[in-house]
This record gives sequence, C-alpha cells and structure tokens, in this order.
Amino acid sequence: MKEIVVLSGKGGTGKTSITAALGVVAGGQAVVADCDVDAANLHILYQPQNEQVHEFFSGKLAVIDYETCSACGICEEKCRFDAIHFADGRYVIDKVSCEGCSVCSHLCPEKAINMIENKTGNWYQSKSRLNHWFVHARLGIAQENSGKLVSKVKHEAKRLAETENIPYVIVDGPPGVGCPVISVFSGTSHVLIVTESSQSGLHDLKRLVELIDFFKAAASCVINKYDLNETITREIEAFCRANRIAVINRIPYNGIFSAALRKNQTLMEAGDPMIVDKINEIWNHLKT
Repeated sequence: MKEIVVLSGKGGTGKTSITAALGVVAGGQAVVADCDVDAANLHILYQPQNEQVHEFFSGKLAVIDYETCSACGICEEKCRFDAIHFADGRYVIDKVSCEGCSVCSHLCPEKAINMIENKTGNWYQSKSRLNHWFVHARLGIAQENSGKLVSKVKHEAKRLAETENIPYVIVDGPPGVGCPVISVFSGTSHVLIVTESSQSGLHDLKRLVELIDFFKAAASCVINKYDLNETITREIEAFCRANRIAVINRIPYNGIFSAALRKNQTLMEAGDPMIVDKINEIWNHLKT
C-alpha cells in the first residue's frame, strides 16, 4: 500500500482542490483521508453518504461532584488556567478553559473533583458521492489535540485500505509545519507539495522542506498559479532541484478552481480539459 500525503507550507495554494481531484482520478484504487481536522472541508466537495460516526476522546476534563463539594475554594485558588469560578452559590468549571491538568482533583480535600475523558470531536468513515472510500473528522470548537485526531484519521484510512485491499491512501494534510502536520508523517510513502508562485509560497515551501528532510520522506512538488510571478517560479524550481525534489507539474492560474468550489464540484467535474490533463499527469507520476 502506498500512502501519499498532500501538503502545503501555507493555506490557499490549492492543496485541497488538487487532493479532491486526485481522489476522483484514483477512484476505487484509493482511500481518501481529510487530515486537516482543524478546518476540514473536503467533505463539502465529496458529500459523503452513509457515514459511520465515531466519537473521539482525548485528554481529561474536570467535573465537580456537588454532593461532596464543600465549596472551600481551593480549586479556584490553585487553578492556573482561571477555569474555575464561583457563581450562583457554587464553584463552576469552564470546560473551554480547563486544560485537564488534574491539579484541582489532587488538591481537593473532599475528593469532589473527578477527571473524565474529554470528547474533542468525531471521526467518520463513509463513501463519497463519487463512490470511493472517505475518512474524515471534525474537531470540536475550542478543542485541542488535533495532532492526535490527525493520527486517528490516518490510522483508520490505512486500516480500511488494508481491509478492502486498496493499494493507495491519499491524505489531505494540514497546512503549515505545526503539530498536526508532523502527525501525518508516520508511515508516509511520498509527500506531494503544492505551492504557489508568491513570496510567502516560497518562504513556507522552504520551511516545509526542512520538515520533510527531517523525516527523510520522499517528495515531489506541484507549482500552482505558476504564471502569477514567473521569477519566483524559477526560484522555487531552483530550490527544489537543490533539494532533490522533482517539480512534476506547473499549473497556470485558472478561475476554474474557485468556480468549482462555488458549485461544490471537484476539478475533474468542472470541465476544463487542461486542468483535467494536469491532474491526470500528477496522478500518473504519484502512483508509480
């Protein structure tokens, strides 16, 4: 099984649009996973059917047993996250501010504070409207540990591919170089970098390549909107050559990207023959 992770050093490069299109080209040969759990949007294009919904728990959350609580106030005094306040005659824990550190539970003289598993979101397994397997997730509002949820989505996509004897997993990774991105590198066969010909695109590409080098992952690059600044495009190509990263395609600026999104379509459905050819060329390179 080959695992292809699509990454970009920054948002707005066209990463998700290209990932969605690759999933359409691959069809039944690939499980597609949306690991951009902080801002998941691949499901908008895929409109998954017959979803299996699974809860995801990560970390702990403090809960007060009011039958035991003596309202001594030690928990409020010792909480460094200002998550406990006295209101309406009792102490109340702010679930958003609670970091699950357990200090209040350990220091409570009445043992009235318990630490429970914190539900941070859901993950889903389904078939897309285009009839290929799709695994994605939604992180709850103000919830952390997105790196763990990324790992869960990726693990379940790989497990599904193994169970169904599917040869490829295509992962839409988070943008940037933070913890969620680091979480997608385990077991990755190949990283497809999607960048753009802007100064910020080049800067963030360099940061991403440093991370790829650290994990010793194989990588190739697609330059989207290459004709917006061909001077920077040449700098990107020179940087990639110096770092032994093949630039496998250059895509000119094309309004079909935004037009397709407005219609909740993938690039393969939007009807631009040049873009369709470009996506097919990228997939033919990646699957070898």
